[in-house]
Amino acid sequence: MSTATAFPDKPVEGGRRPGLALAVVLLAVLVVPMSISGTAVALPGIGADLHASGAALQWVVNAFNVAFACCTLVWGSVADIVGRVRVFAAGAALFAAAATASALAGNAYVLDAARALAGIGGAAIFSAGAAILSTAYEGHARARAFALFGTVAGVGVSLGPTFAGQLVASVGWRWVFALHAAALVLALLALPPAARALPTTARGAARIDVPGSLVLVAAAVLLTTGIVQGSQWGWGSGGVLALFAGAVAALVGFVRVERRSPHPVLDLGLLRRRRFVGLALVPVAASAGFVTLLTYLPSYLTAVTGRDSSAAGRLMLLLTLPVLVAPVLAARLVRRGVSPRALILASLGCLVAGDLGLLLFSPHAAVAVVALPMLVTGAGMGLSAGLVDGQALALVPPGQAGMAAGFVNTLRLGSEAVAVAVYGSVMASLVGAGHAYDTAFHGLLQGLAGVCLVLGATVAWLLRPEADDARTQGI
Repeated sequence: MSTATAFPDKPVEGGRRPGLALAVVLLAVLVVPMSISGTAVALPGIGADLHASGAALQWVVNAFNVAFACCTLVWGSVADIVGRVRVFAAGAALFAAAATASALAGNAYVLDAARALAGIGGAAIFSAGAAILSTAYEGHARARAFALFGTVAGVGVSLGPTFAGQLVASVGWRWVFALHAAALVLALLALPPAARALPTTARGAARIDVPGSLVLVAAAVLLTTGIVQGSQWGWGSGGVLALFAGAVAALVGFVRVERRSPHPVLDLGLLRRRRFVGLALVPVAASAGFVTLLTYLPSYLTAVTGRDSSAAGRLMLLLTLPVLVAPVLAARLVRRGVSPRALILASLGCLVAGDLGLLLFSPHAAVAVVALPMLVTGAGMGLSAGLVDGQALALVPPGQAGMAAGFVNTLRLGSEAVAVAVYGSVMASLVGAGHAYDTAFHGLLQGLAGVCLVLGATVAWLLRPEADDARTQGI
């Protein structure tokens, strides 16, 4: 049976609500961030079992991230053309197959290749999944759907390491990937009946922009590989500079190709919509103000405050718990008349205040002292998670929802890679130059707060009340 036959994009019949479709999308979306955050926990077990070198082991994580970042926008554009459900199904099937291959891998290089394929599938799940929700729901129902989208993504990121750690300790690292595959097989089995409650989304007259897609993927591969290798080779090394120069040249070529393409993979007109661009920048601030801390704060807690891994993990719940509840809270506030713009700006303010509040951390700081800034930082991430995606996709025509979702998620993951890599490199430089870890950490916190402040001011200006057009009045 072909994908087109098994997963048709049909109009909603009889006014049925696409609740099953929402459940299917959320199940698949849960797996992707769990795979991102949880796989790192399994690396020691993978290395011991497969006798992998350090470089091969690092690419178990990096291969997924690079592939995800490179393919998100392309998948979003393809979803607008061939249908969101079909692309979602293809992504889930590819991810399930890649996770199965990961569970069965006999050496690190096979595992790296399987993880790259999983990243390609994950990109399709996120881009097409967000586009499905954008076209299946309207108004407050859309806000609730995207609030759940943000909550589930937050649950995946937050619980991925704990879930993976338990599996590695009890039954082995292969079961981490095996259960990811099982969850996506379940989503695929439920997708055909769910698809019958979804509207038609395919654009029959459009054609896939193959030249633009190839140039974009080349630019993304060069850029993300340069970011990943920067901390290992050195940011000023010839190899890293060559990768960045190649990325810039490819991006220039991409703009030229897109200007001539009748059906571009990225409609450059989207970048002239100031409110859409403003919303797309919000996840960039969250990457700097929250994701870096999610990645590196546990190291500070163990190395400087003397906590063991278990105690550090429990304390990290203060950072992650708001991400689980704030998206639904934001949707309820919007339903009661609170401006989405006000909530988004409040989330950016929380990131700045929370990062500055974390300066209270010291080798002997009590939990009561740092609890509030940790909660505030988590709220800064949670209030905008999901809300931004729904608001951004509401600003574009339905036929471009996949493209818009792909662009937002490309900025989200790309900025996470940049923020985490730069933070790690600067921290290594400061500590290597003789600065104490505690002093370096506090200096970086000030830098993160400054980045969030600048981005917050930029977003506030782009989301200023004057409307671009009639459709932006709700922001």
